[in-house]
Amino acid sequence: MPRRSLLVLALATAACSKDPGPSSSPARAGAAQVRIGYQKNGVLVIARQRAILEHQLAPQGIAVRWVEFAAGPPMLEAMNAGSVDLGQTGDVPPVFAQAARANVVYVAGEPSTNGQGILVRPGAGIRTLGDLRGKRVGFTKGSSAHNLVVLALDKAGLSYGDITPVYLSPPDGGAAFARGSIDAWVVWDPYFAIGQQHGGEILSDAAALGQTYSFYLANREFATRNPRLVGDVIAGLGEAARWAESHRDQVAQALAEVTGVELAVQTVAAHRSSFAIGALTDAIITAQQALADRFYRIGLIPRPIVVRDSVWLPPQS
Repeated sequence: MPRRSLLVLALATAACSKDPGPSSSPARAGAAQVRIGYQKNGVLVIARQRAILEHQLAPQGIAVRWVEFAAGPPMLEAMNAGSVDLGQTGDVPPVFAQAARANVVYVAGEPSTNGQGILVRPGAGIRTLGDLRGKRVGFTKGSSAHNLVVLALDKAGLSYGDITPVYLSPPDGGAAFARGSIDAWVVWDPYFAIGQQHGGEILSDAAALGQTYSFYLANREFATRNPRLVGDVIAGLGEAARWAESHRDQVAQALAEVTGVELAVQTVAAHRSSFAIGALTDAIITAQQALADRFYRIGLIPRPIVVRDSVWLPPQS
């Protein structure tokens, strides 16, 4: 990878690190606003750019505040503290959150596709998953990338102890990958596309490792006290998702405008993403439980959990 490309990769991923640090205030009944945590991808960015929730909730006198995070774990920490009401993450952050007895619940889900995977440096001698043995693998602890690492090791017949995990935020991971201090980088879009654009080679994408999911989560008290509002937000995001599925070039433009990540990168991300949002089916809950059980079995979470205990059920009308 040329030195100039490595520098561009480091700078581009660093530009994705904005986290304005939401102020804390308790969730309450009759909320005058909903504070939504988002990352630089997906349906939430589309909803923000098109002001779908603002238009939907304004007649109820409810404002929308958008709070950006670099990854799911800090978002759920803020949600647990009551400074974010609702947001979207990959599959692993809610497992770590529930194991830590965080005050969050699942409110909807969606299948993940190939907008995440394992990148390797040219010349690192990694051609198969088995070649990860003894390598330094960078990823965000407690993120969806963490699950991809575990799935990849299982598929290769390796254990977690066969690699050197290097826990890094996505921007820090991009910088480490650029300067060669890690051999492989496991991450999601747009960071995945940035790394790919600047010379990283895809060892495996997510689909080759197994079905994974993303989730919409809410502060438990907020969901309990504002069930109609949570339902309205999910319905609005469903509208954004339906539009996004059939307008991918416009999605890329929206992602670029909201996030500041260049259009070429977001075009790649938009065309390999899924934007479907749905209820938490038994199949999704079962898959998430299997993930939680696997993480407990190999010692990544301190206690077993029952995923269904943290699934929010909207009130019956």
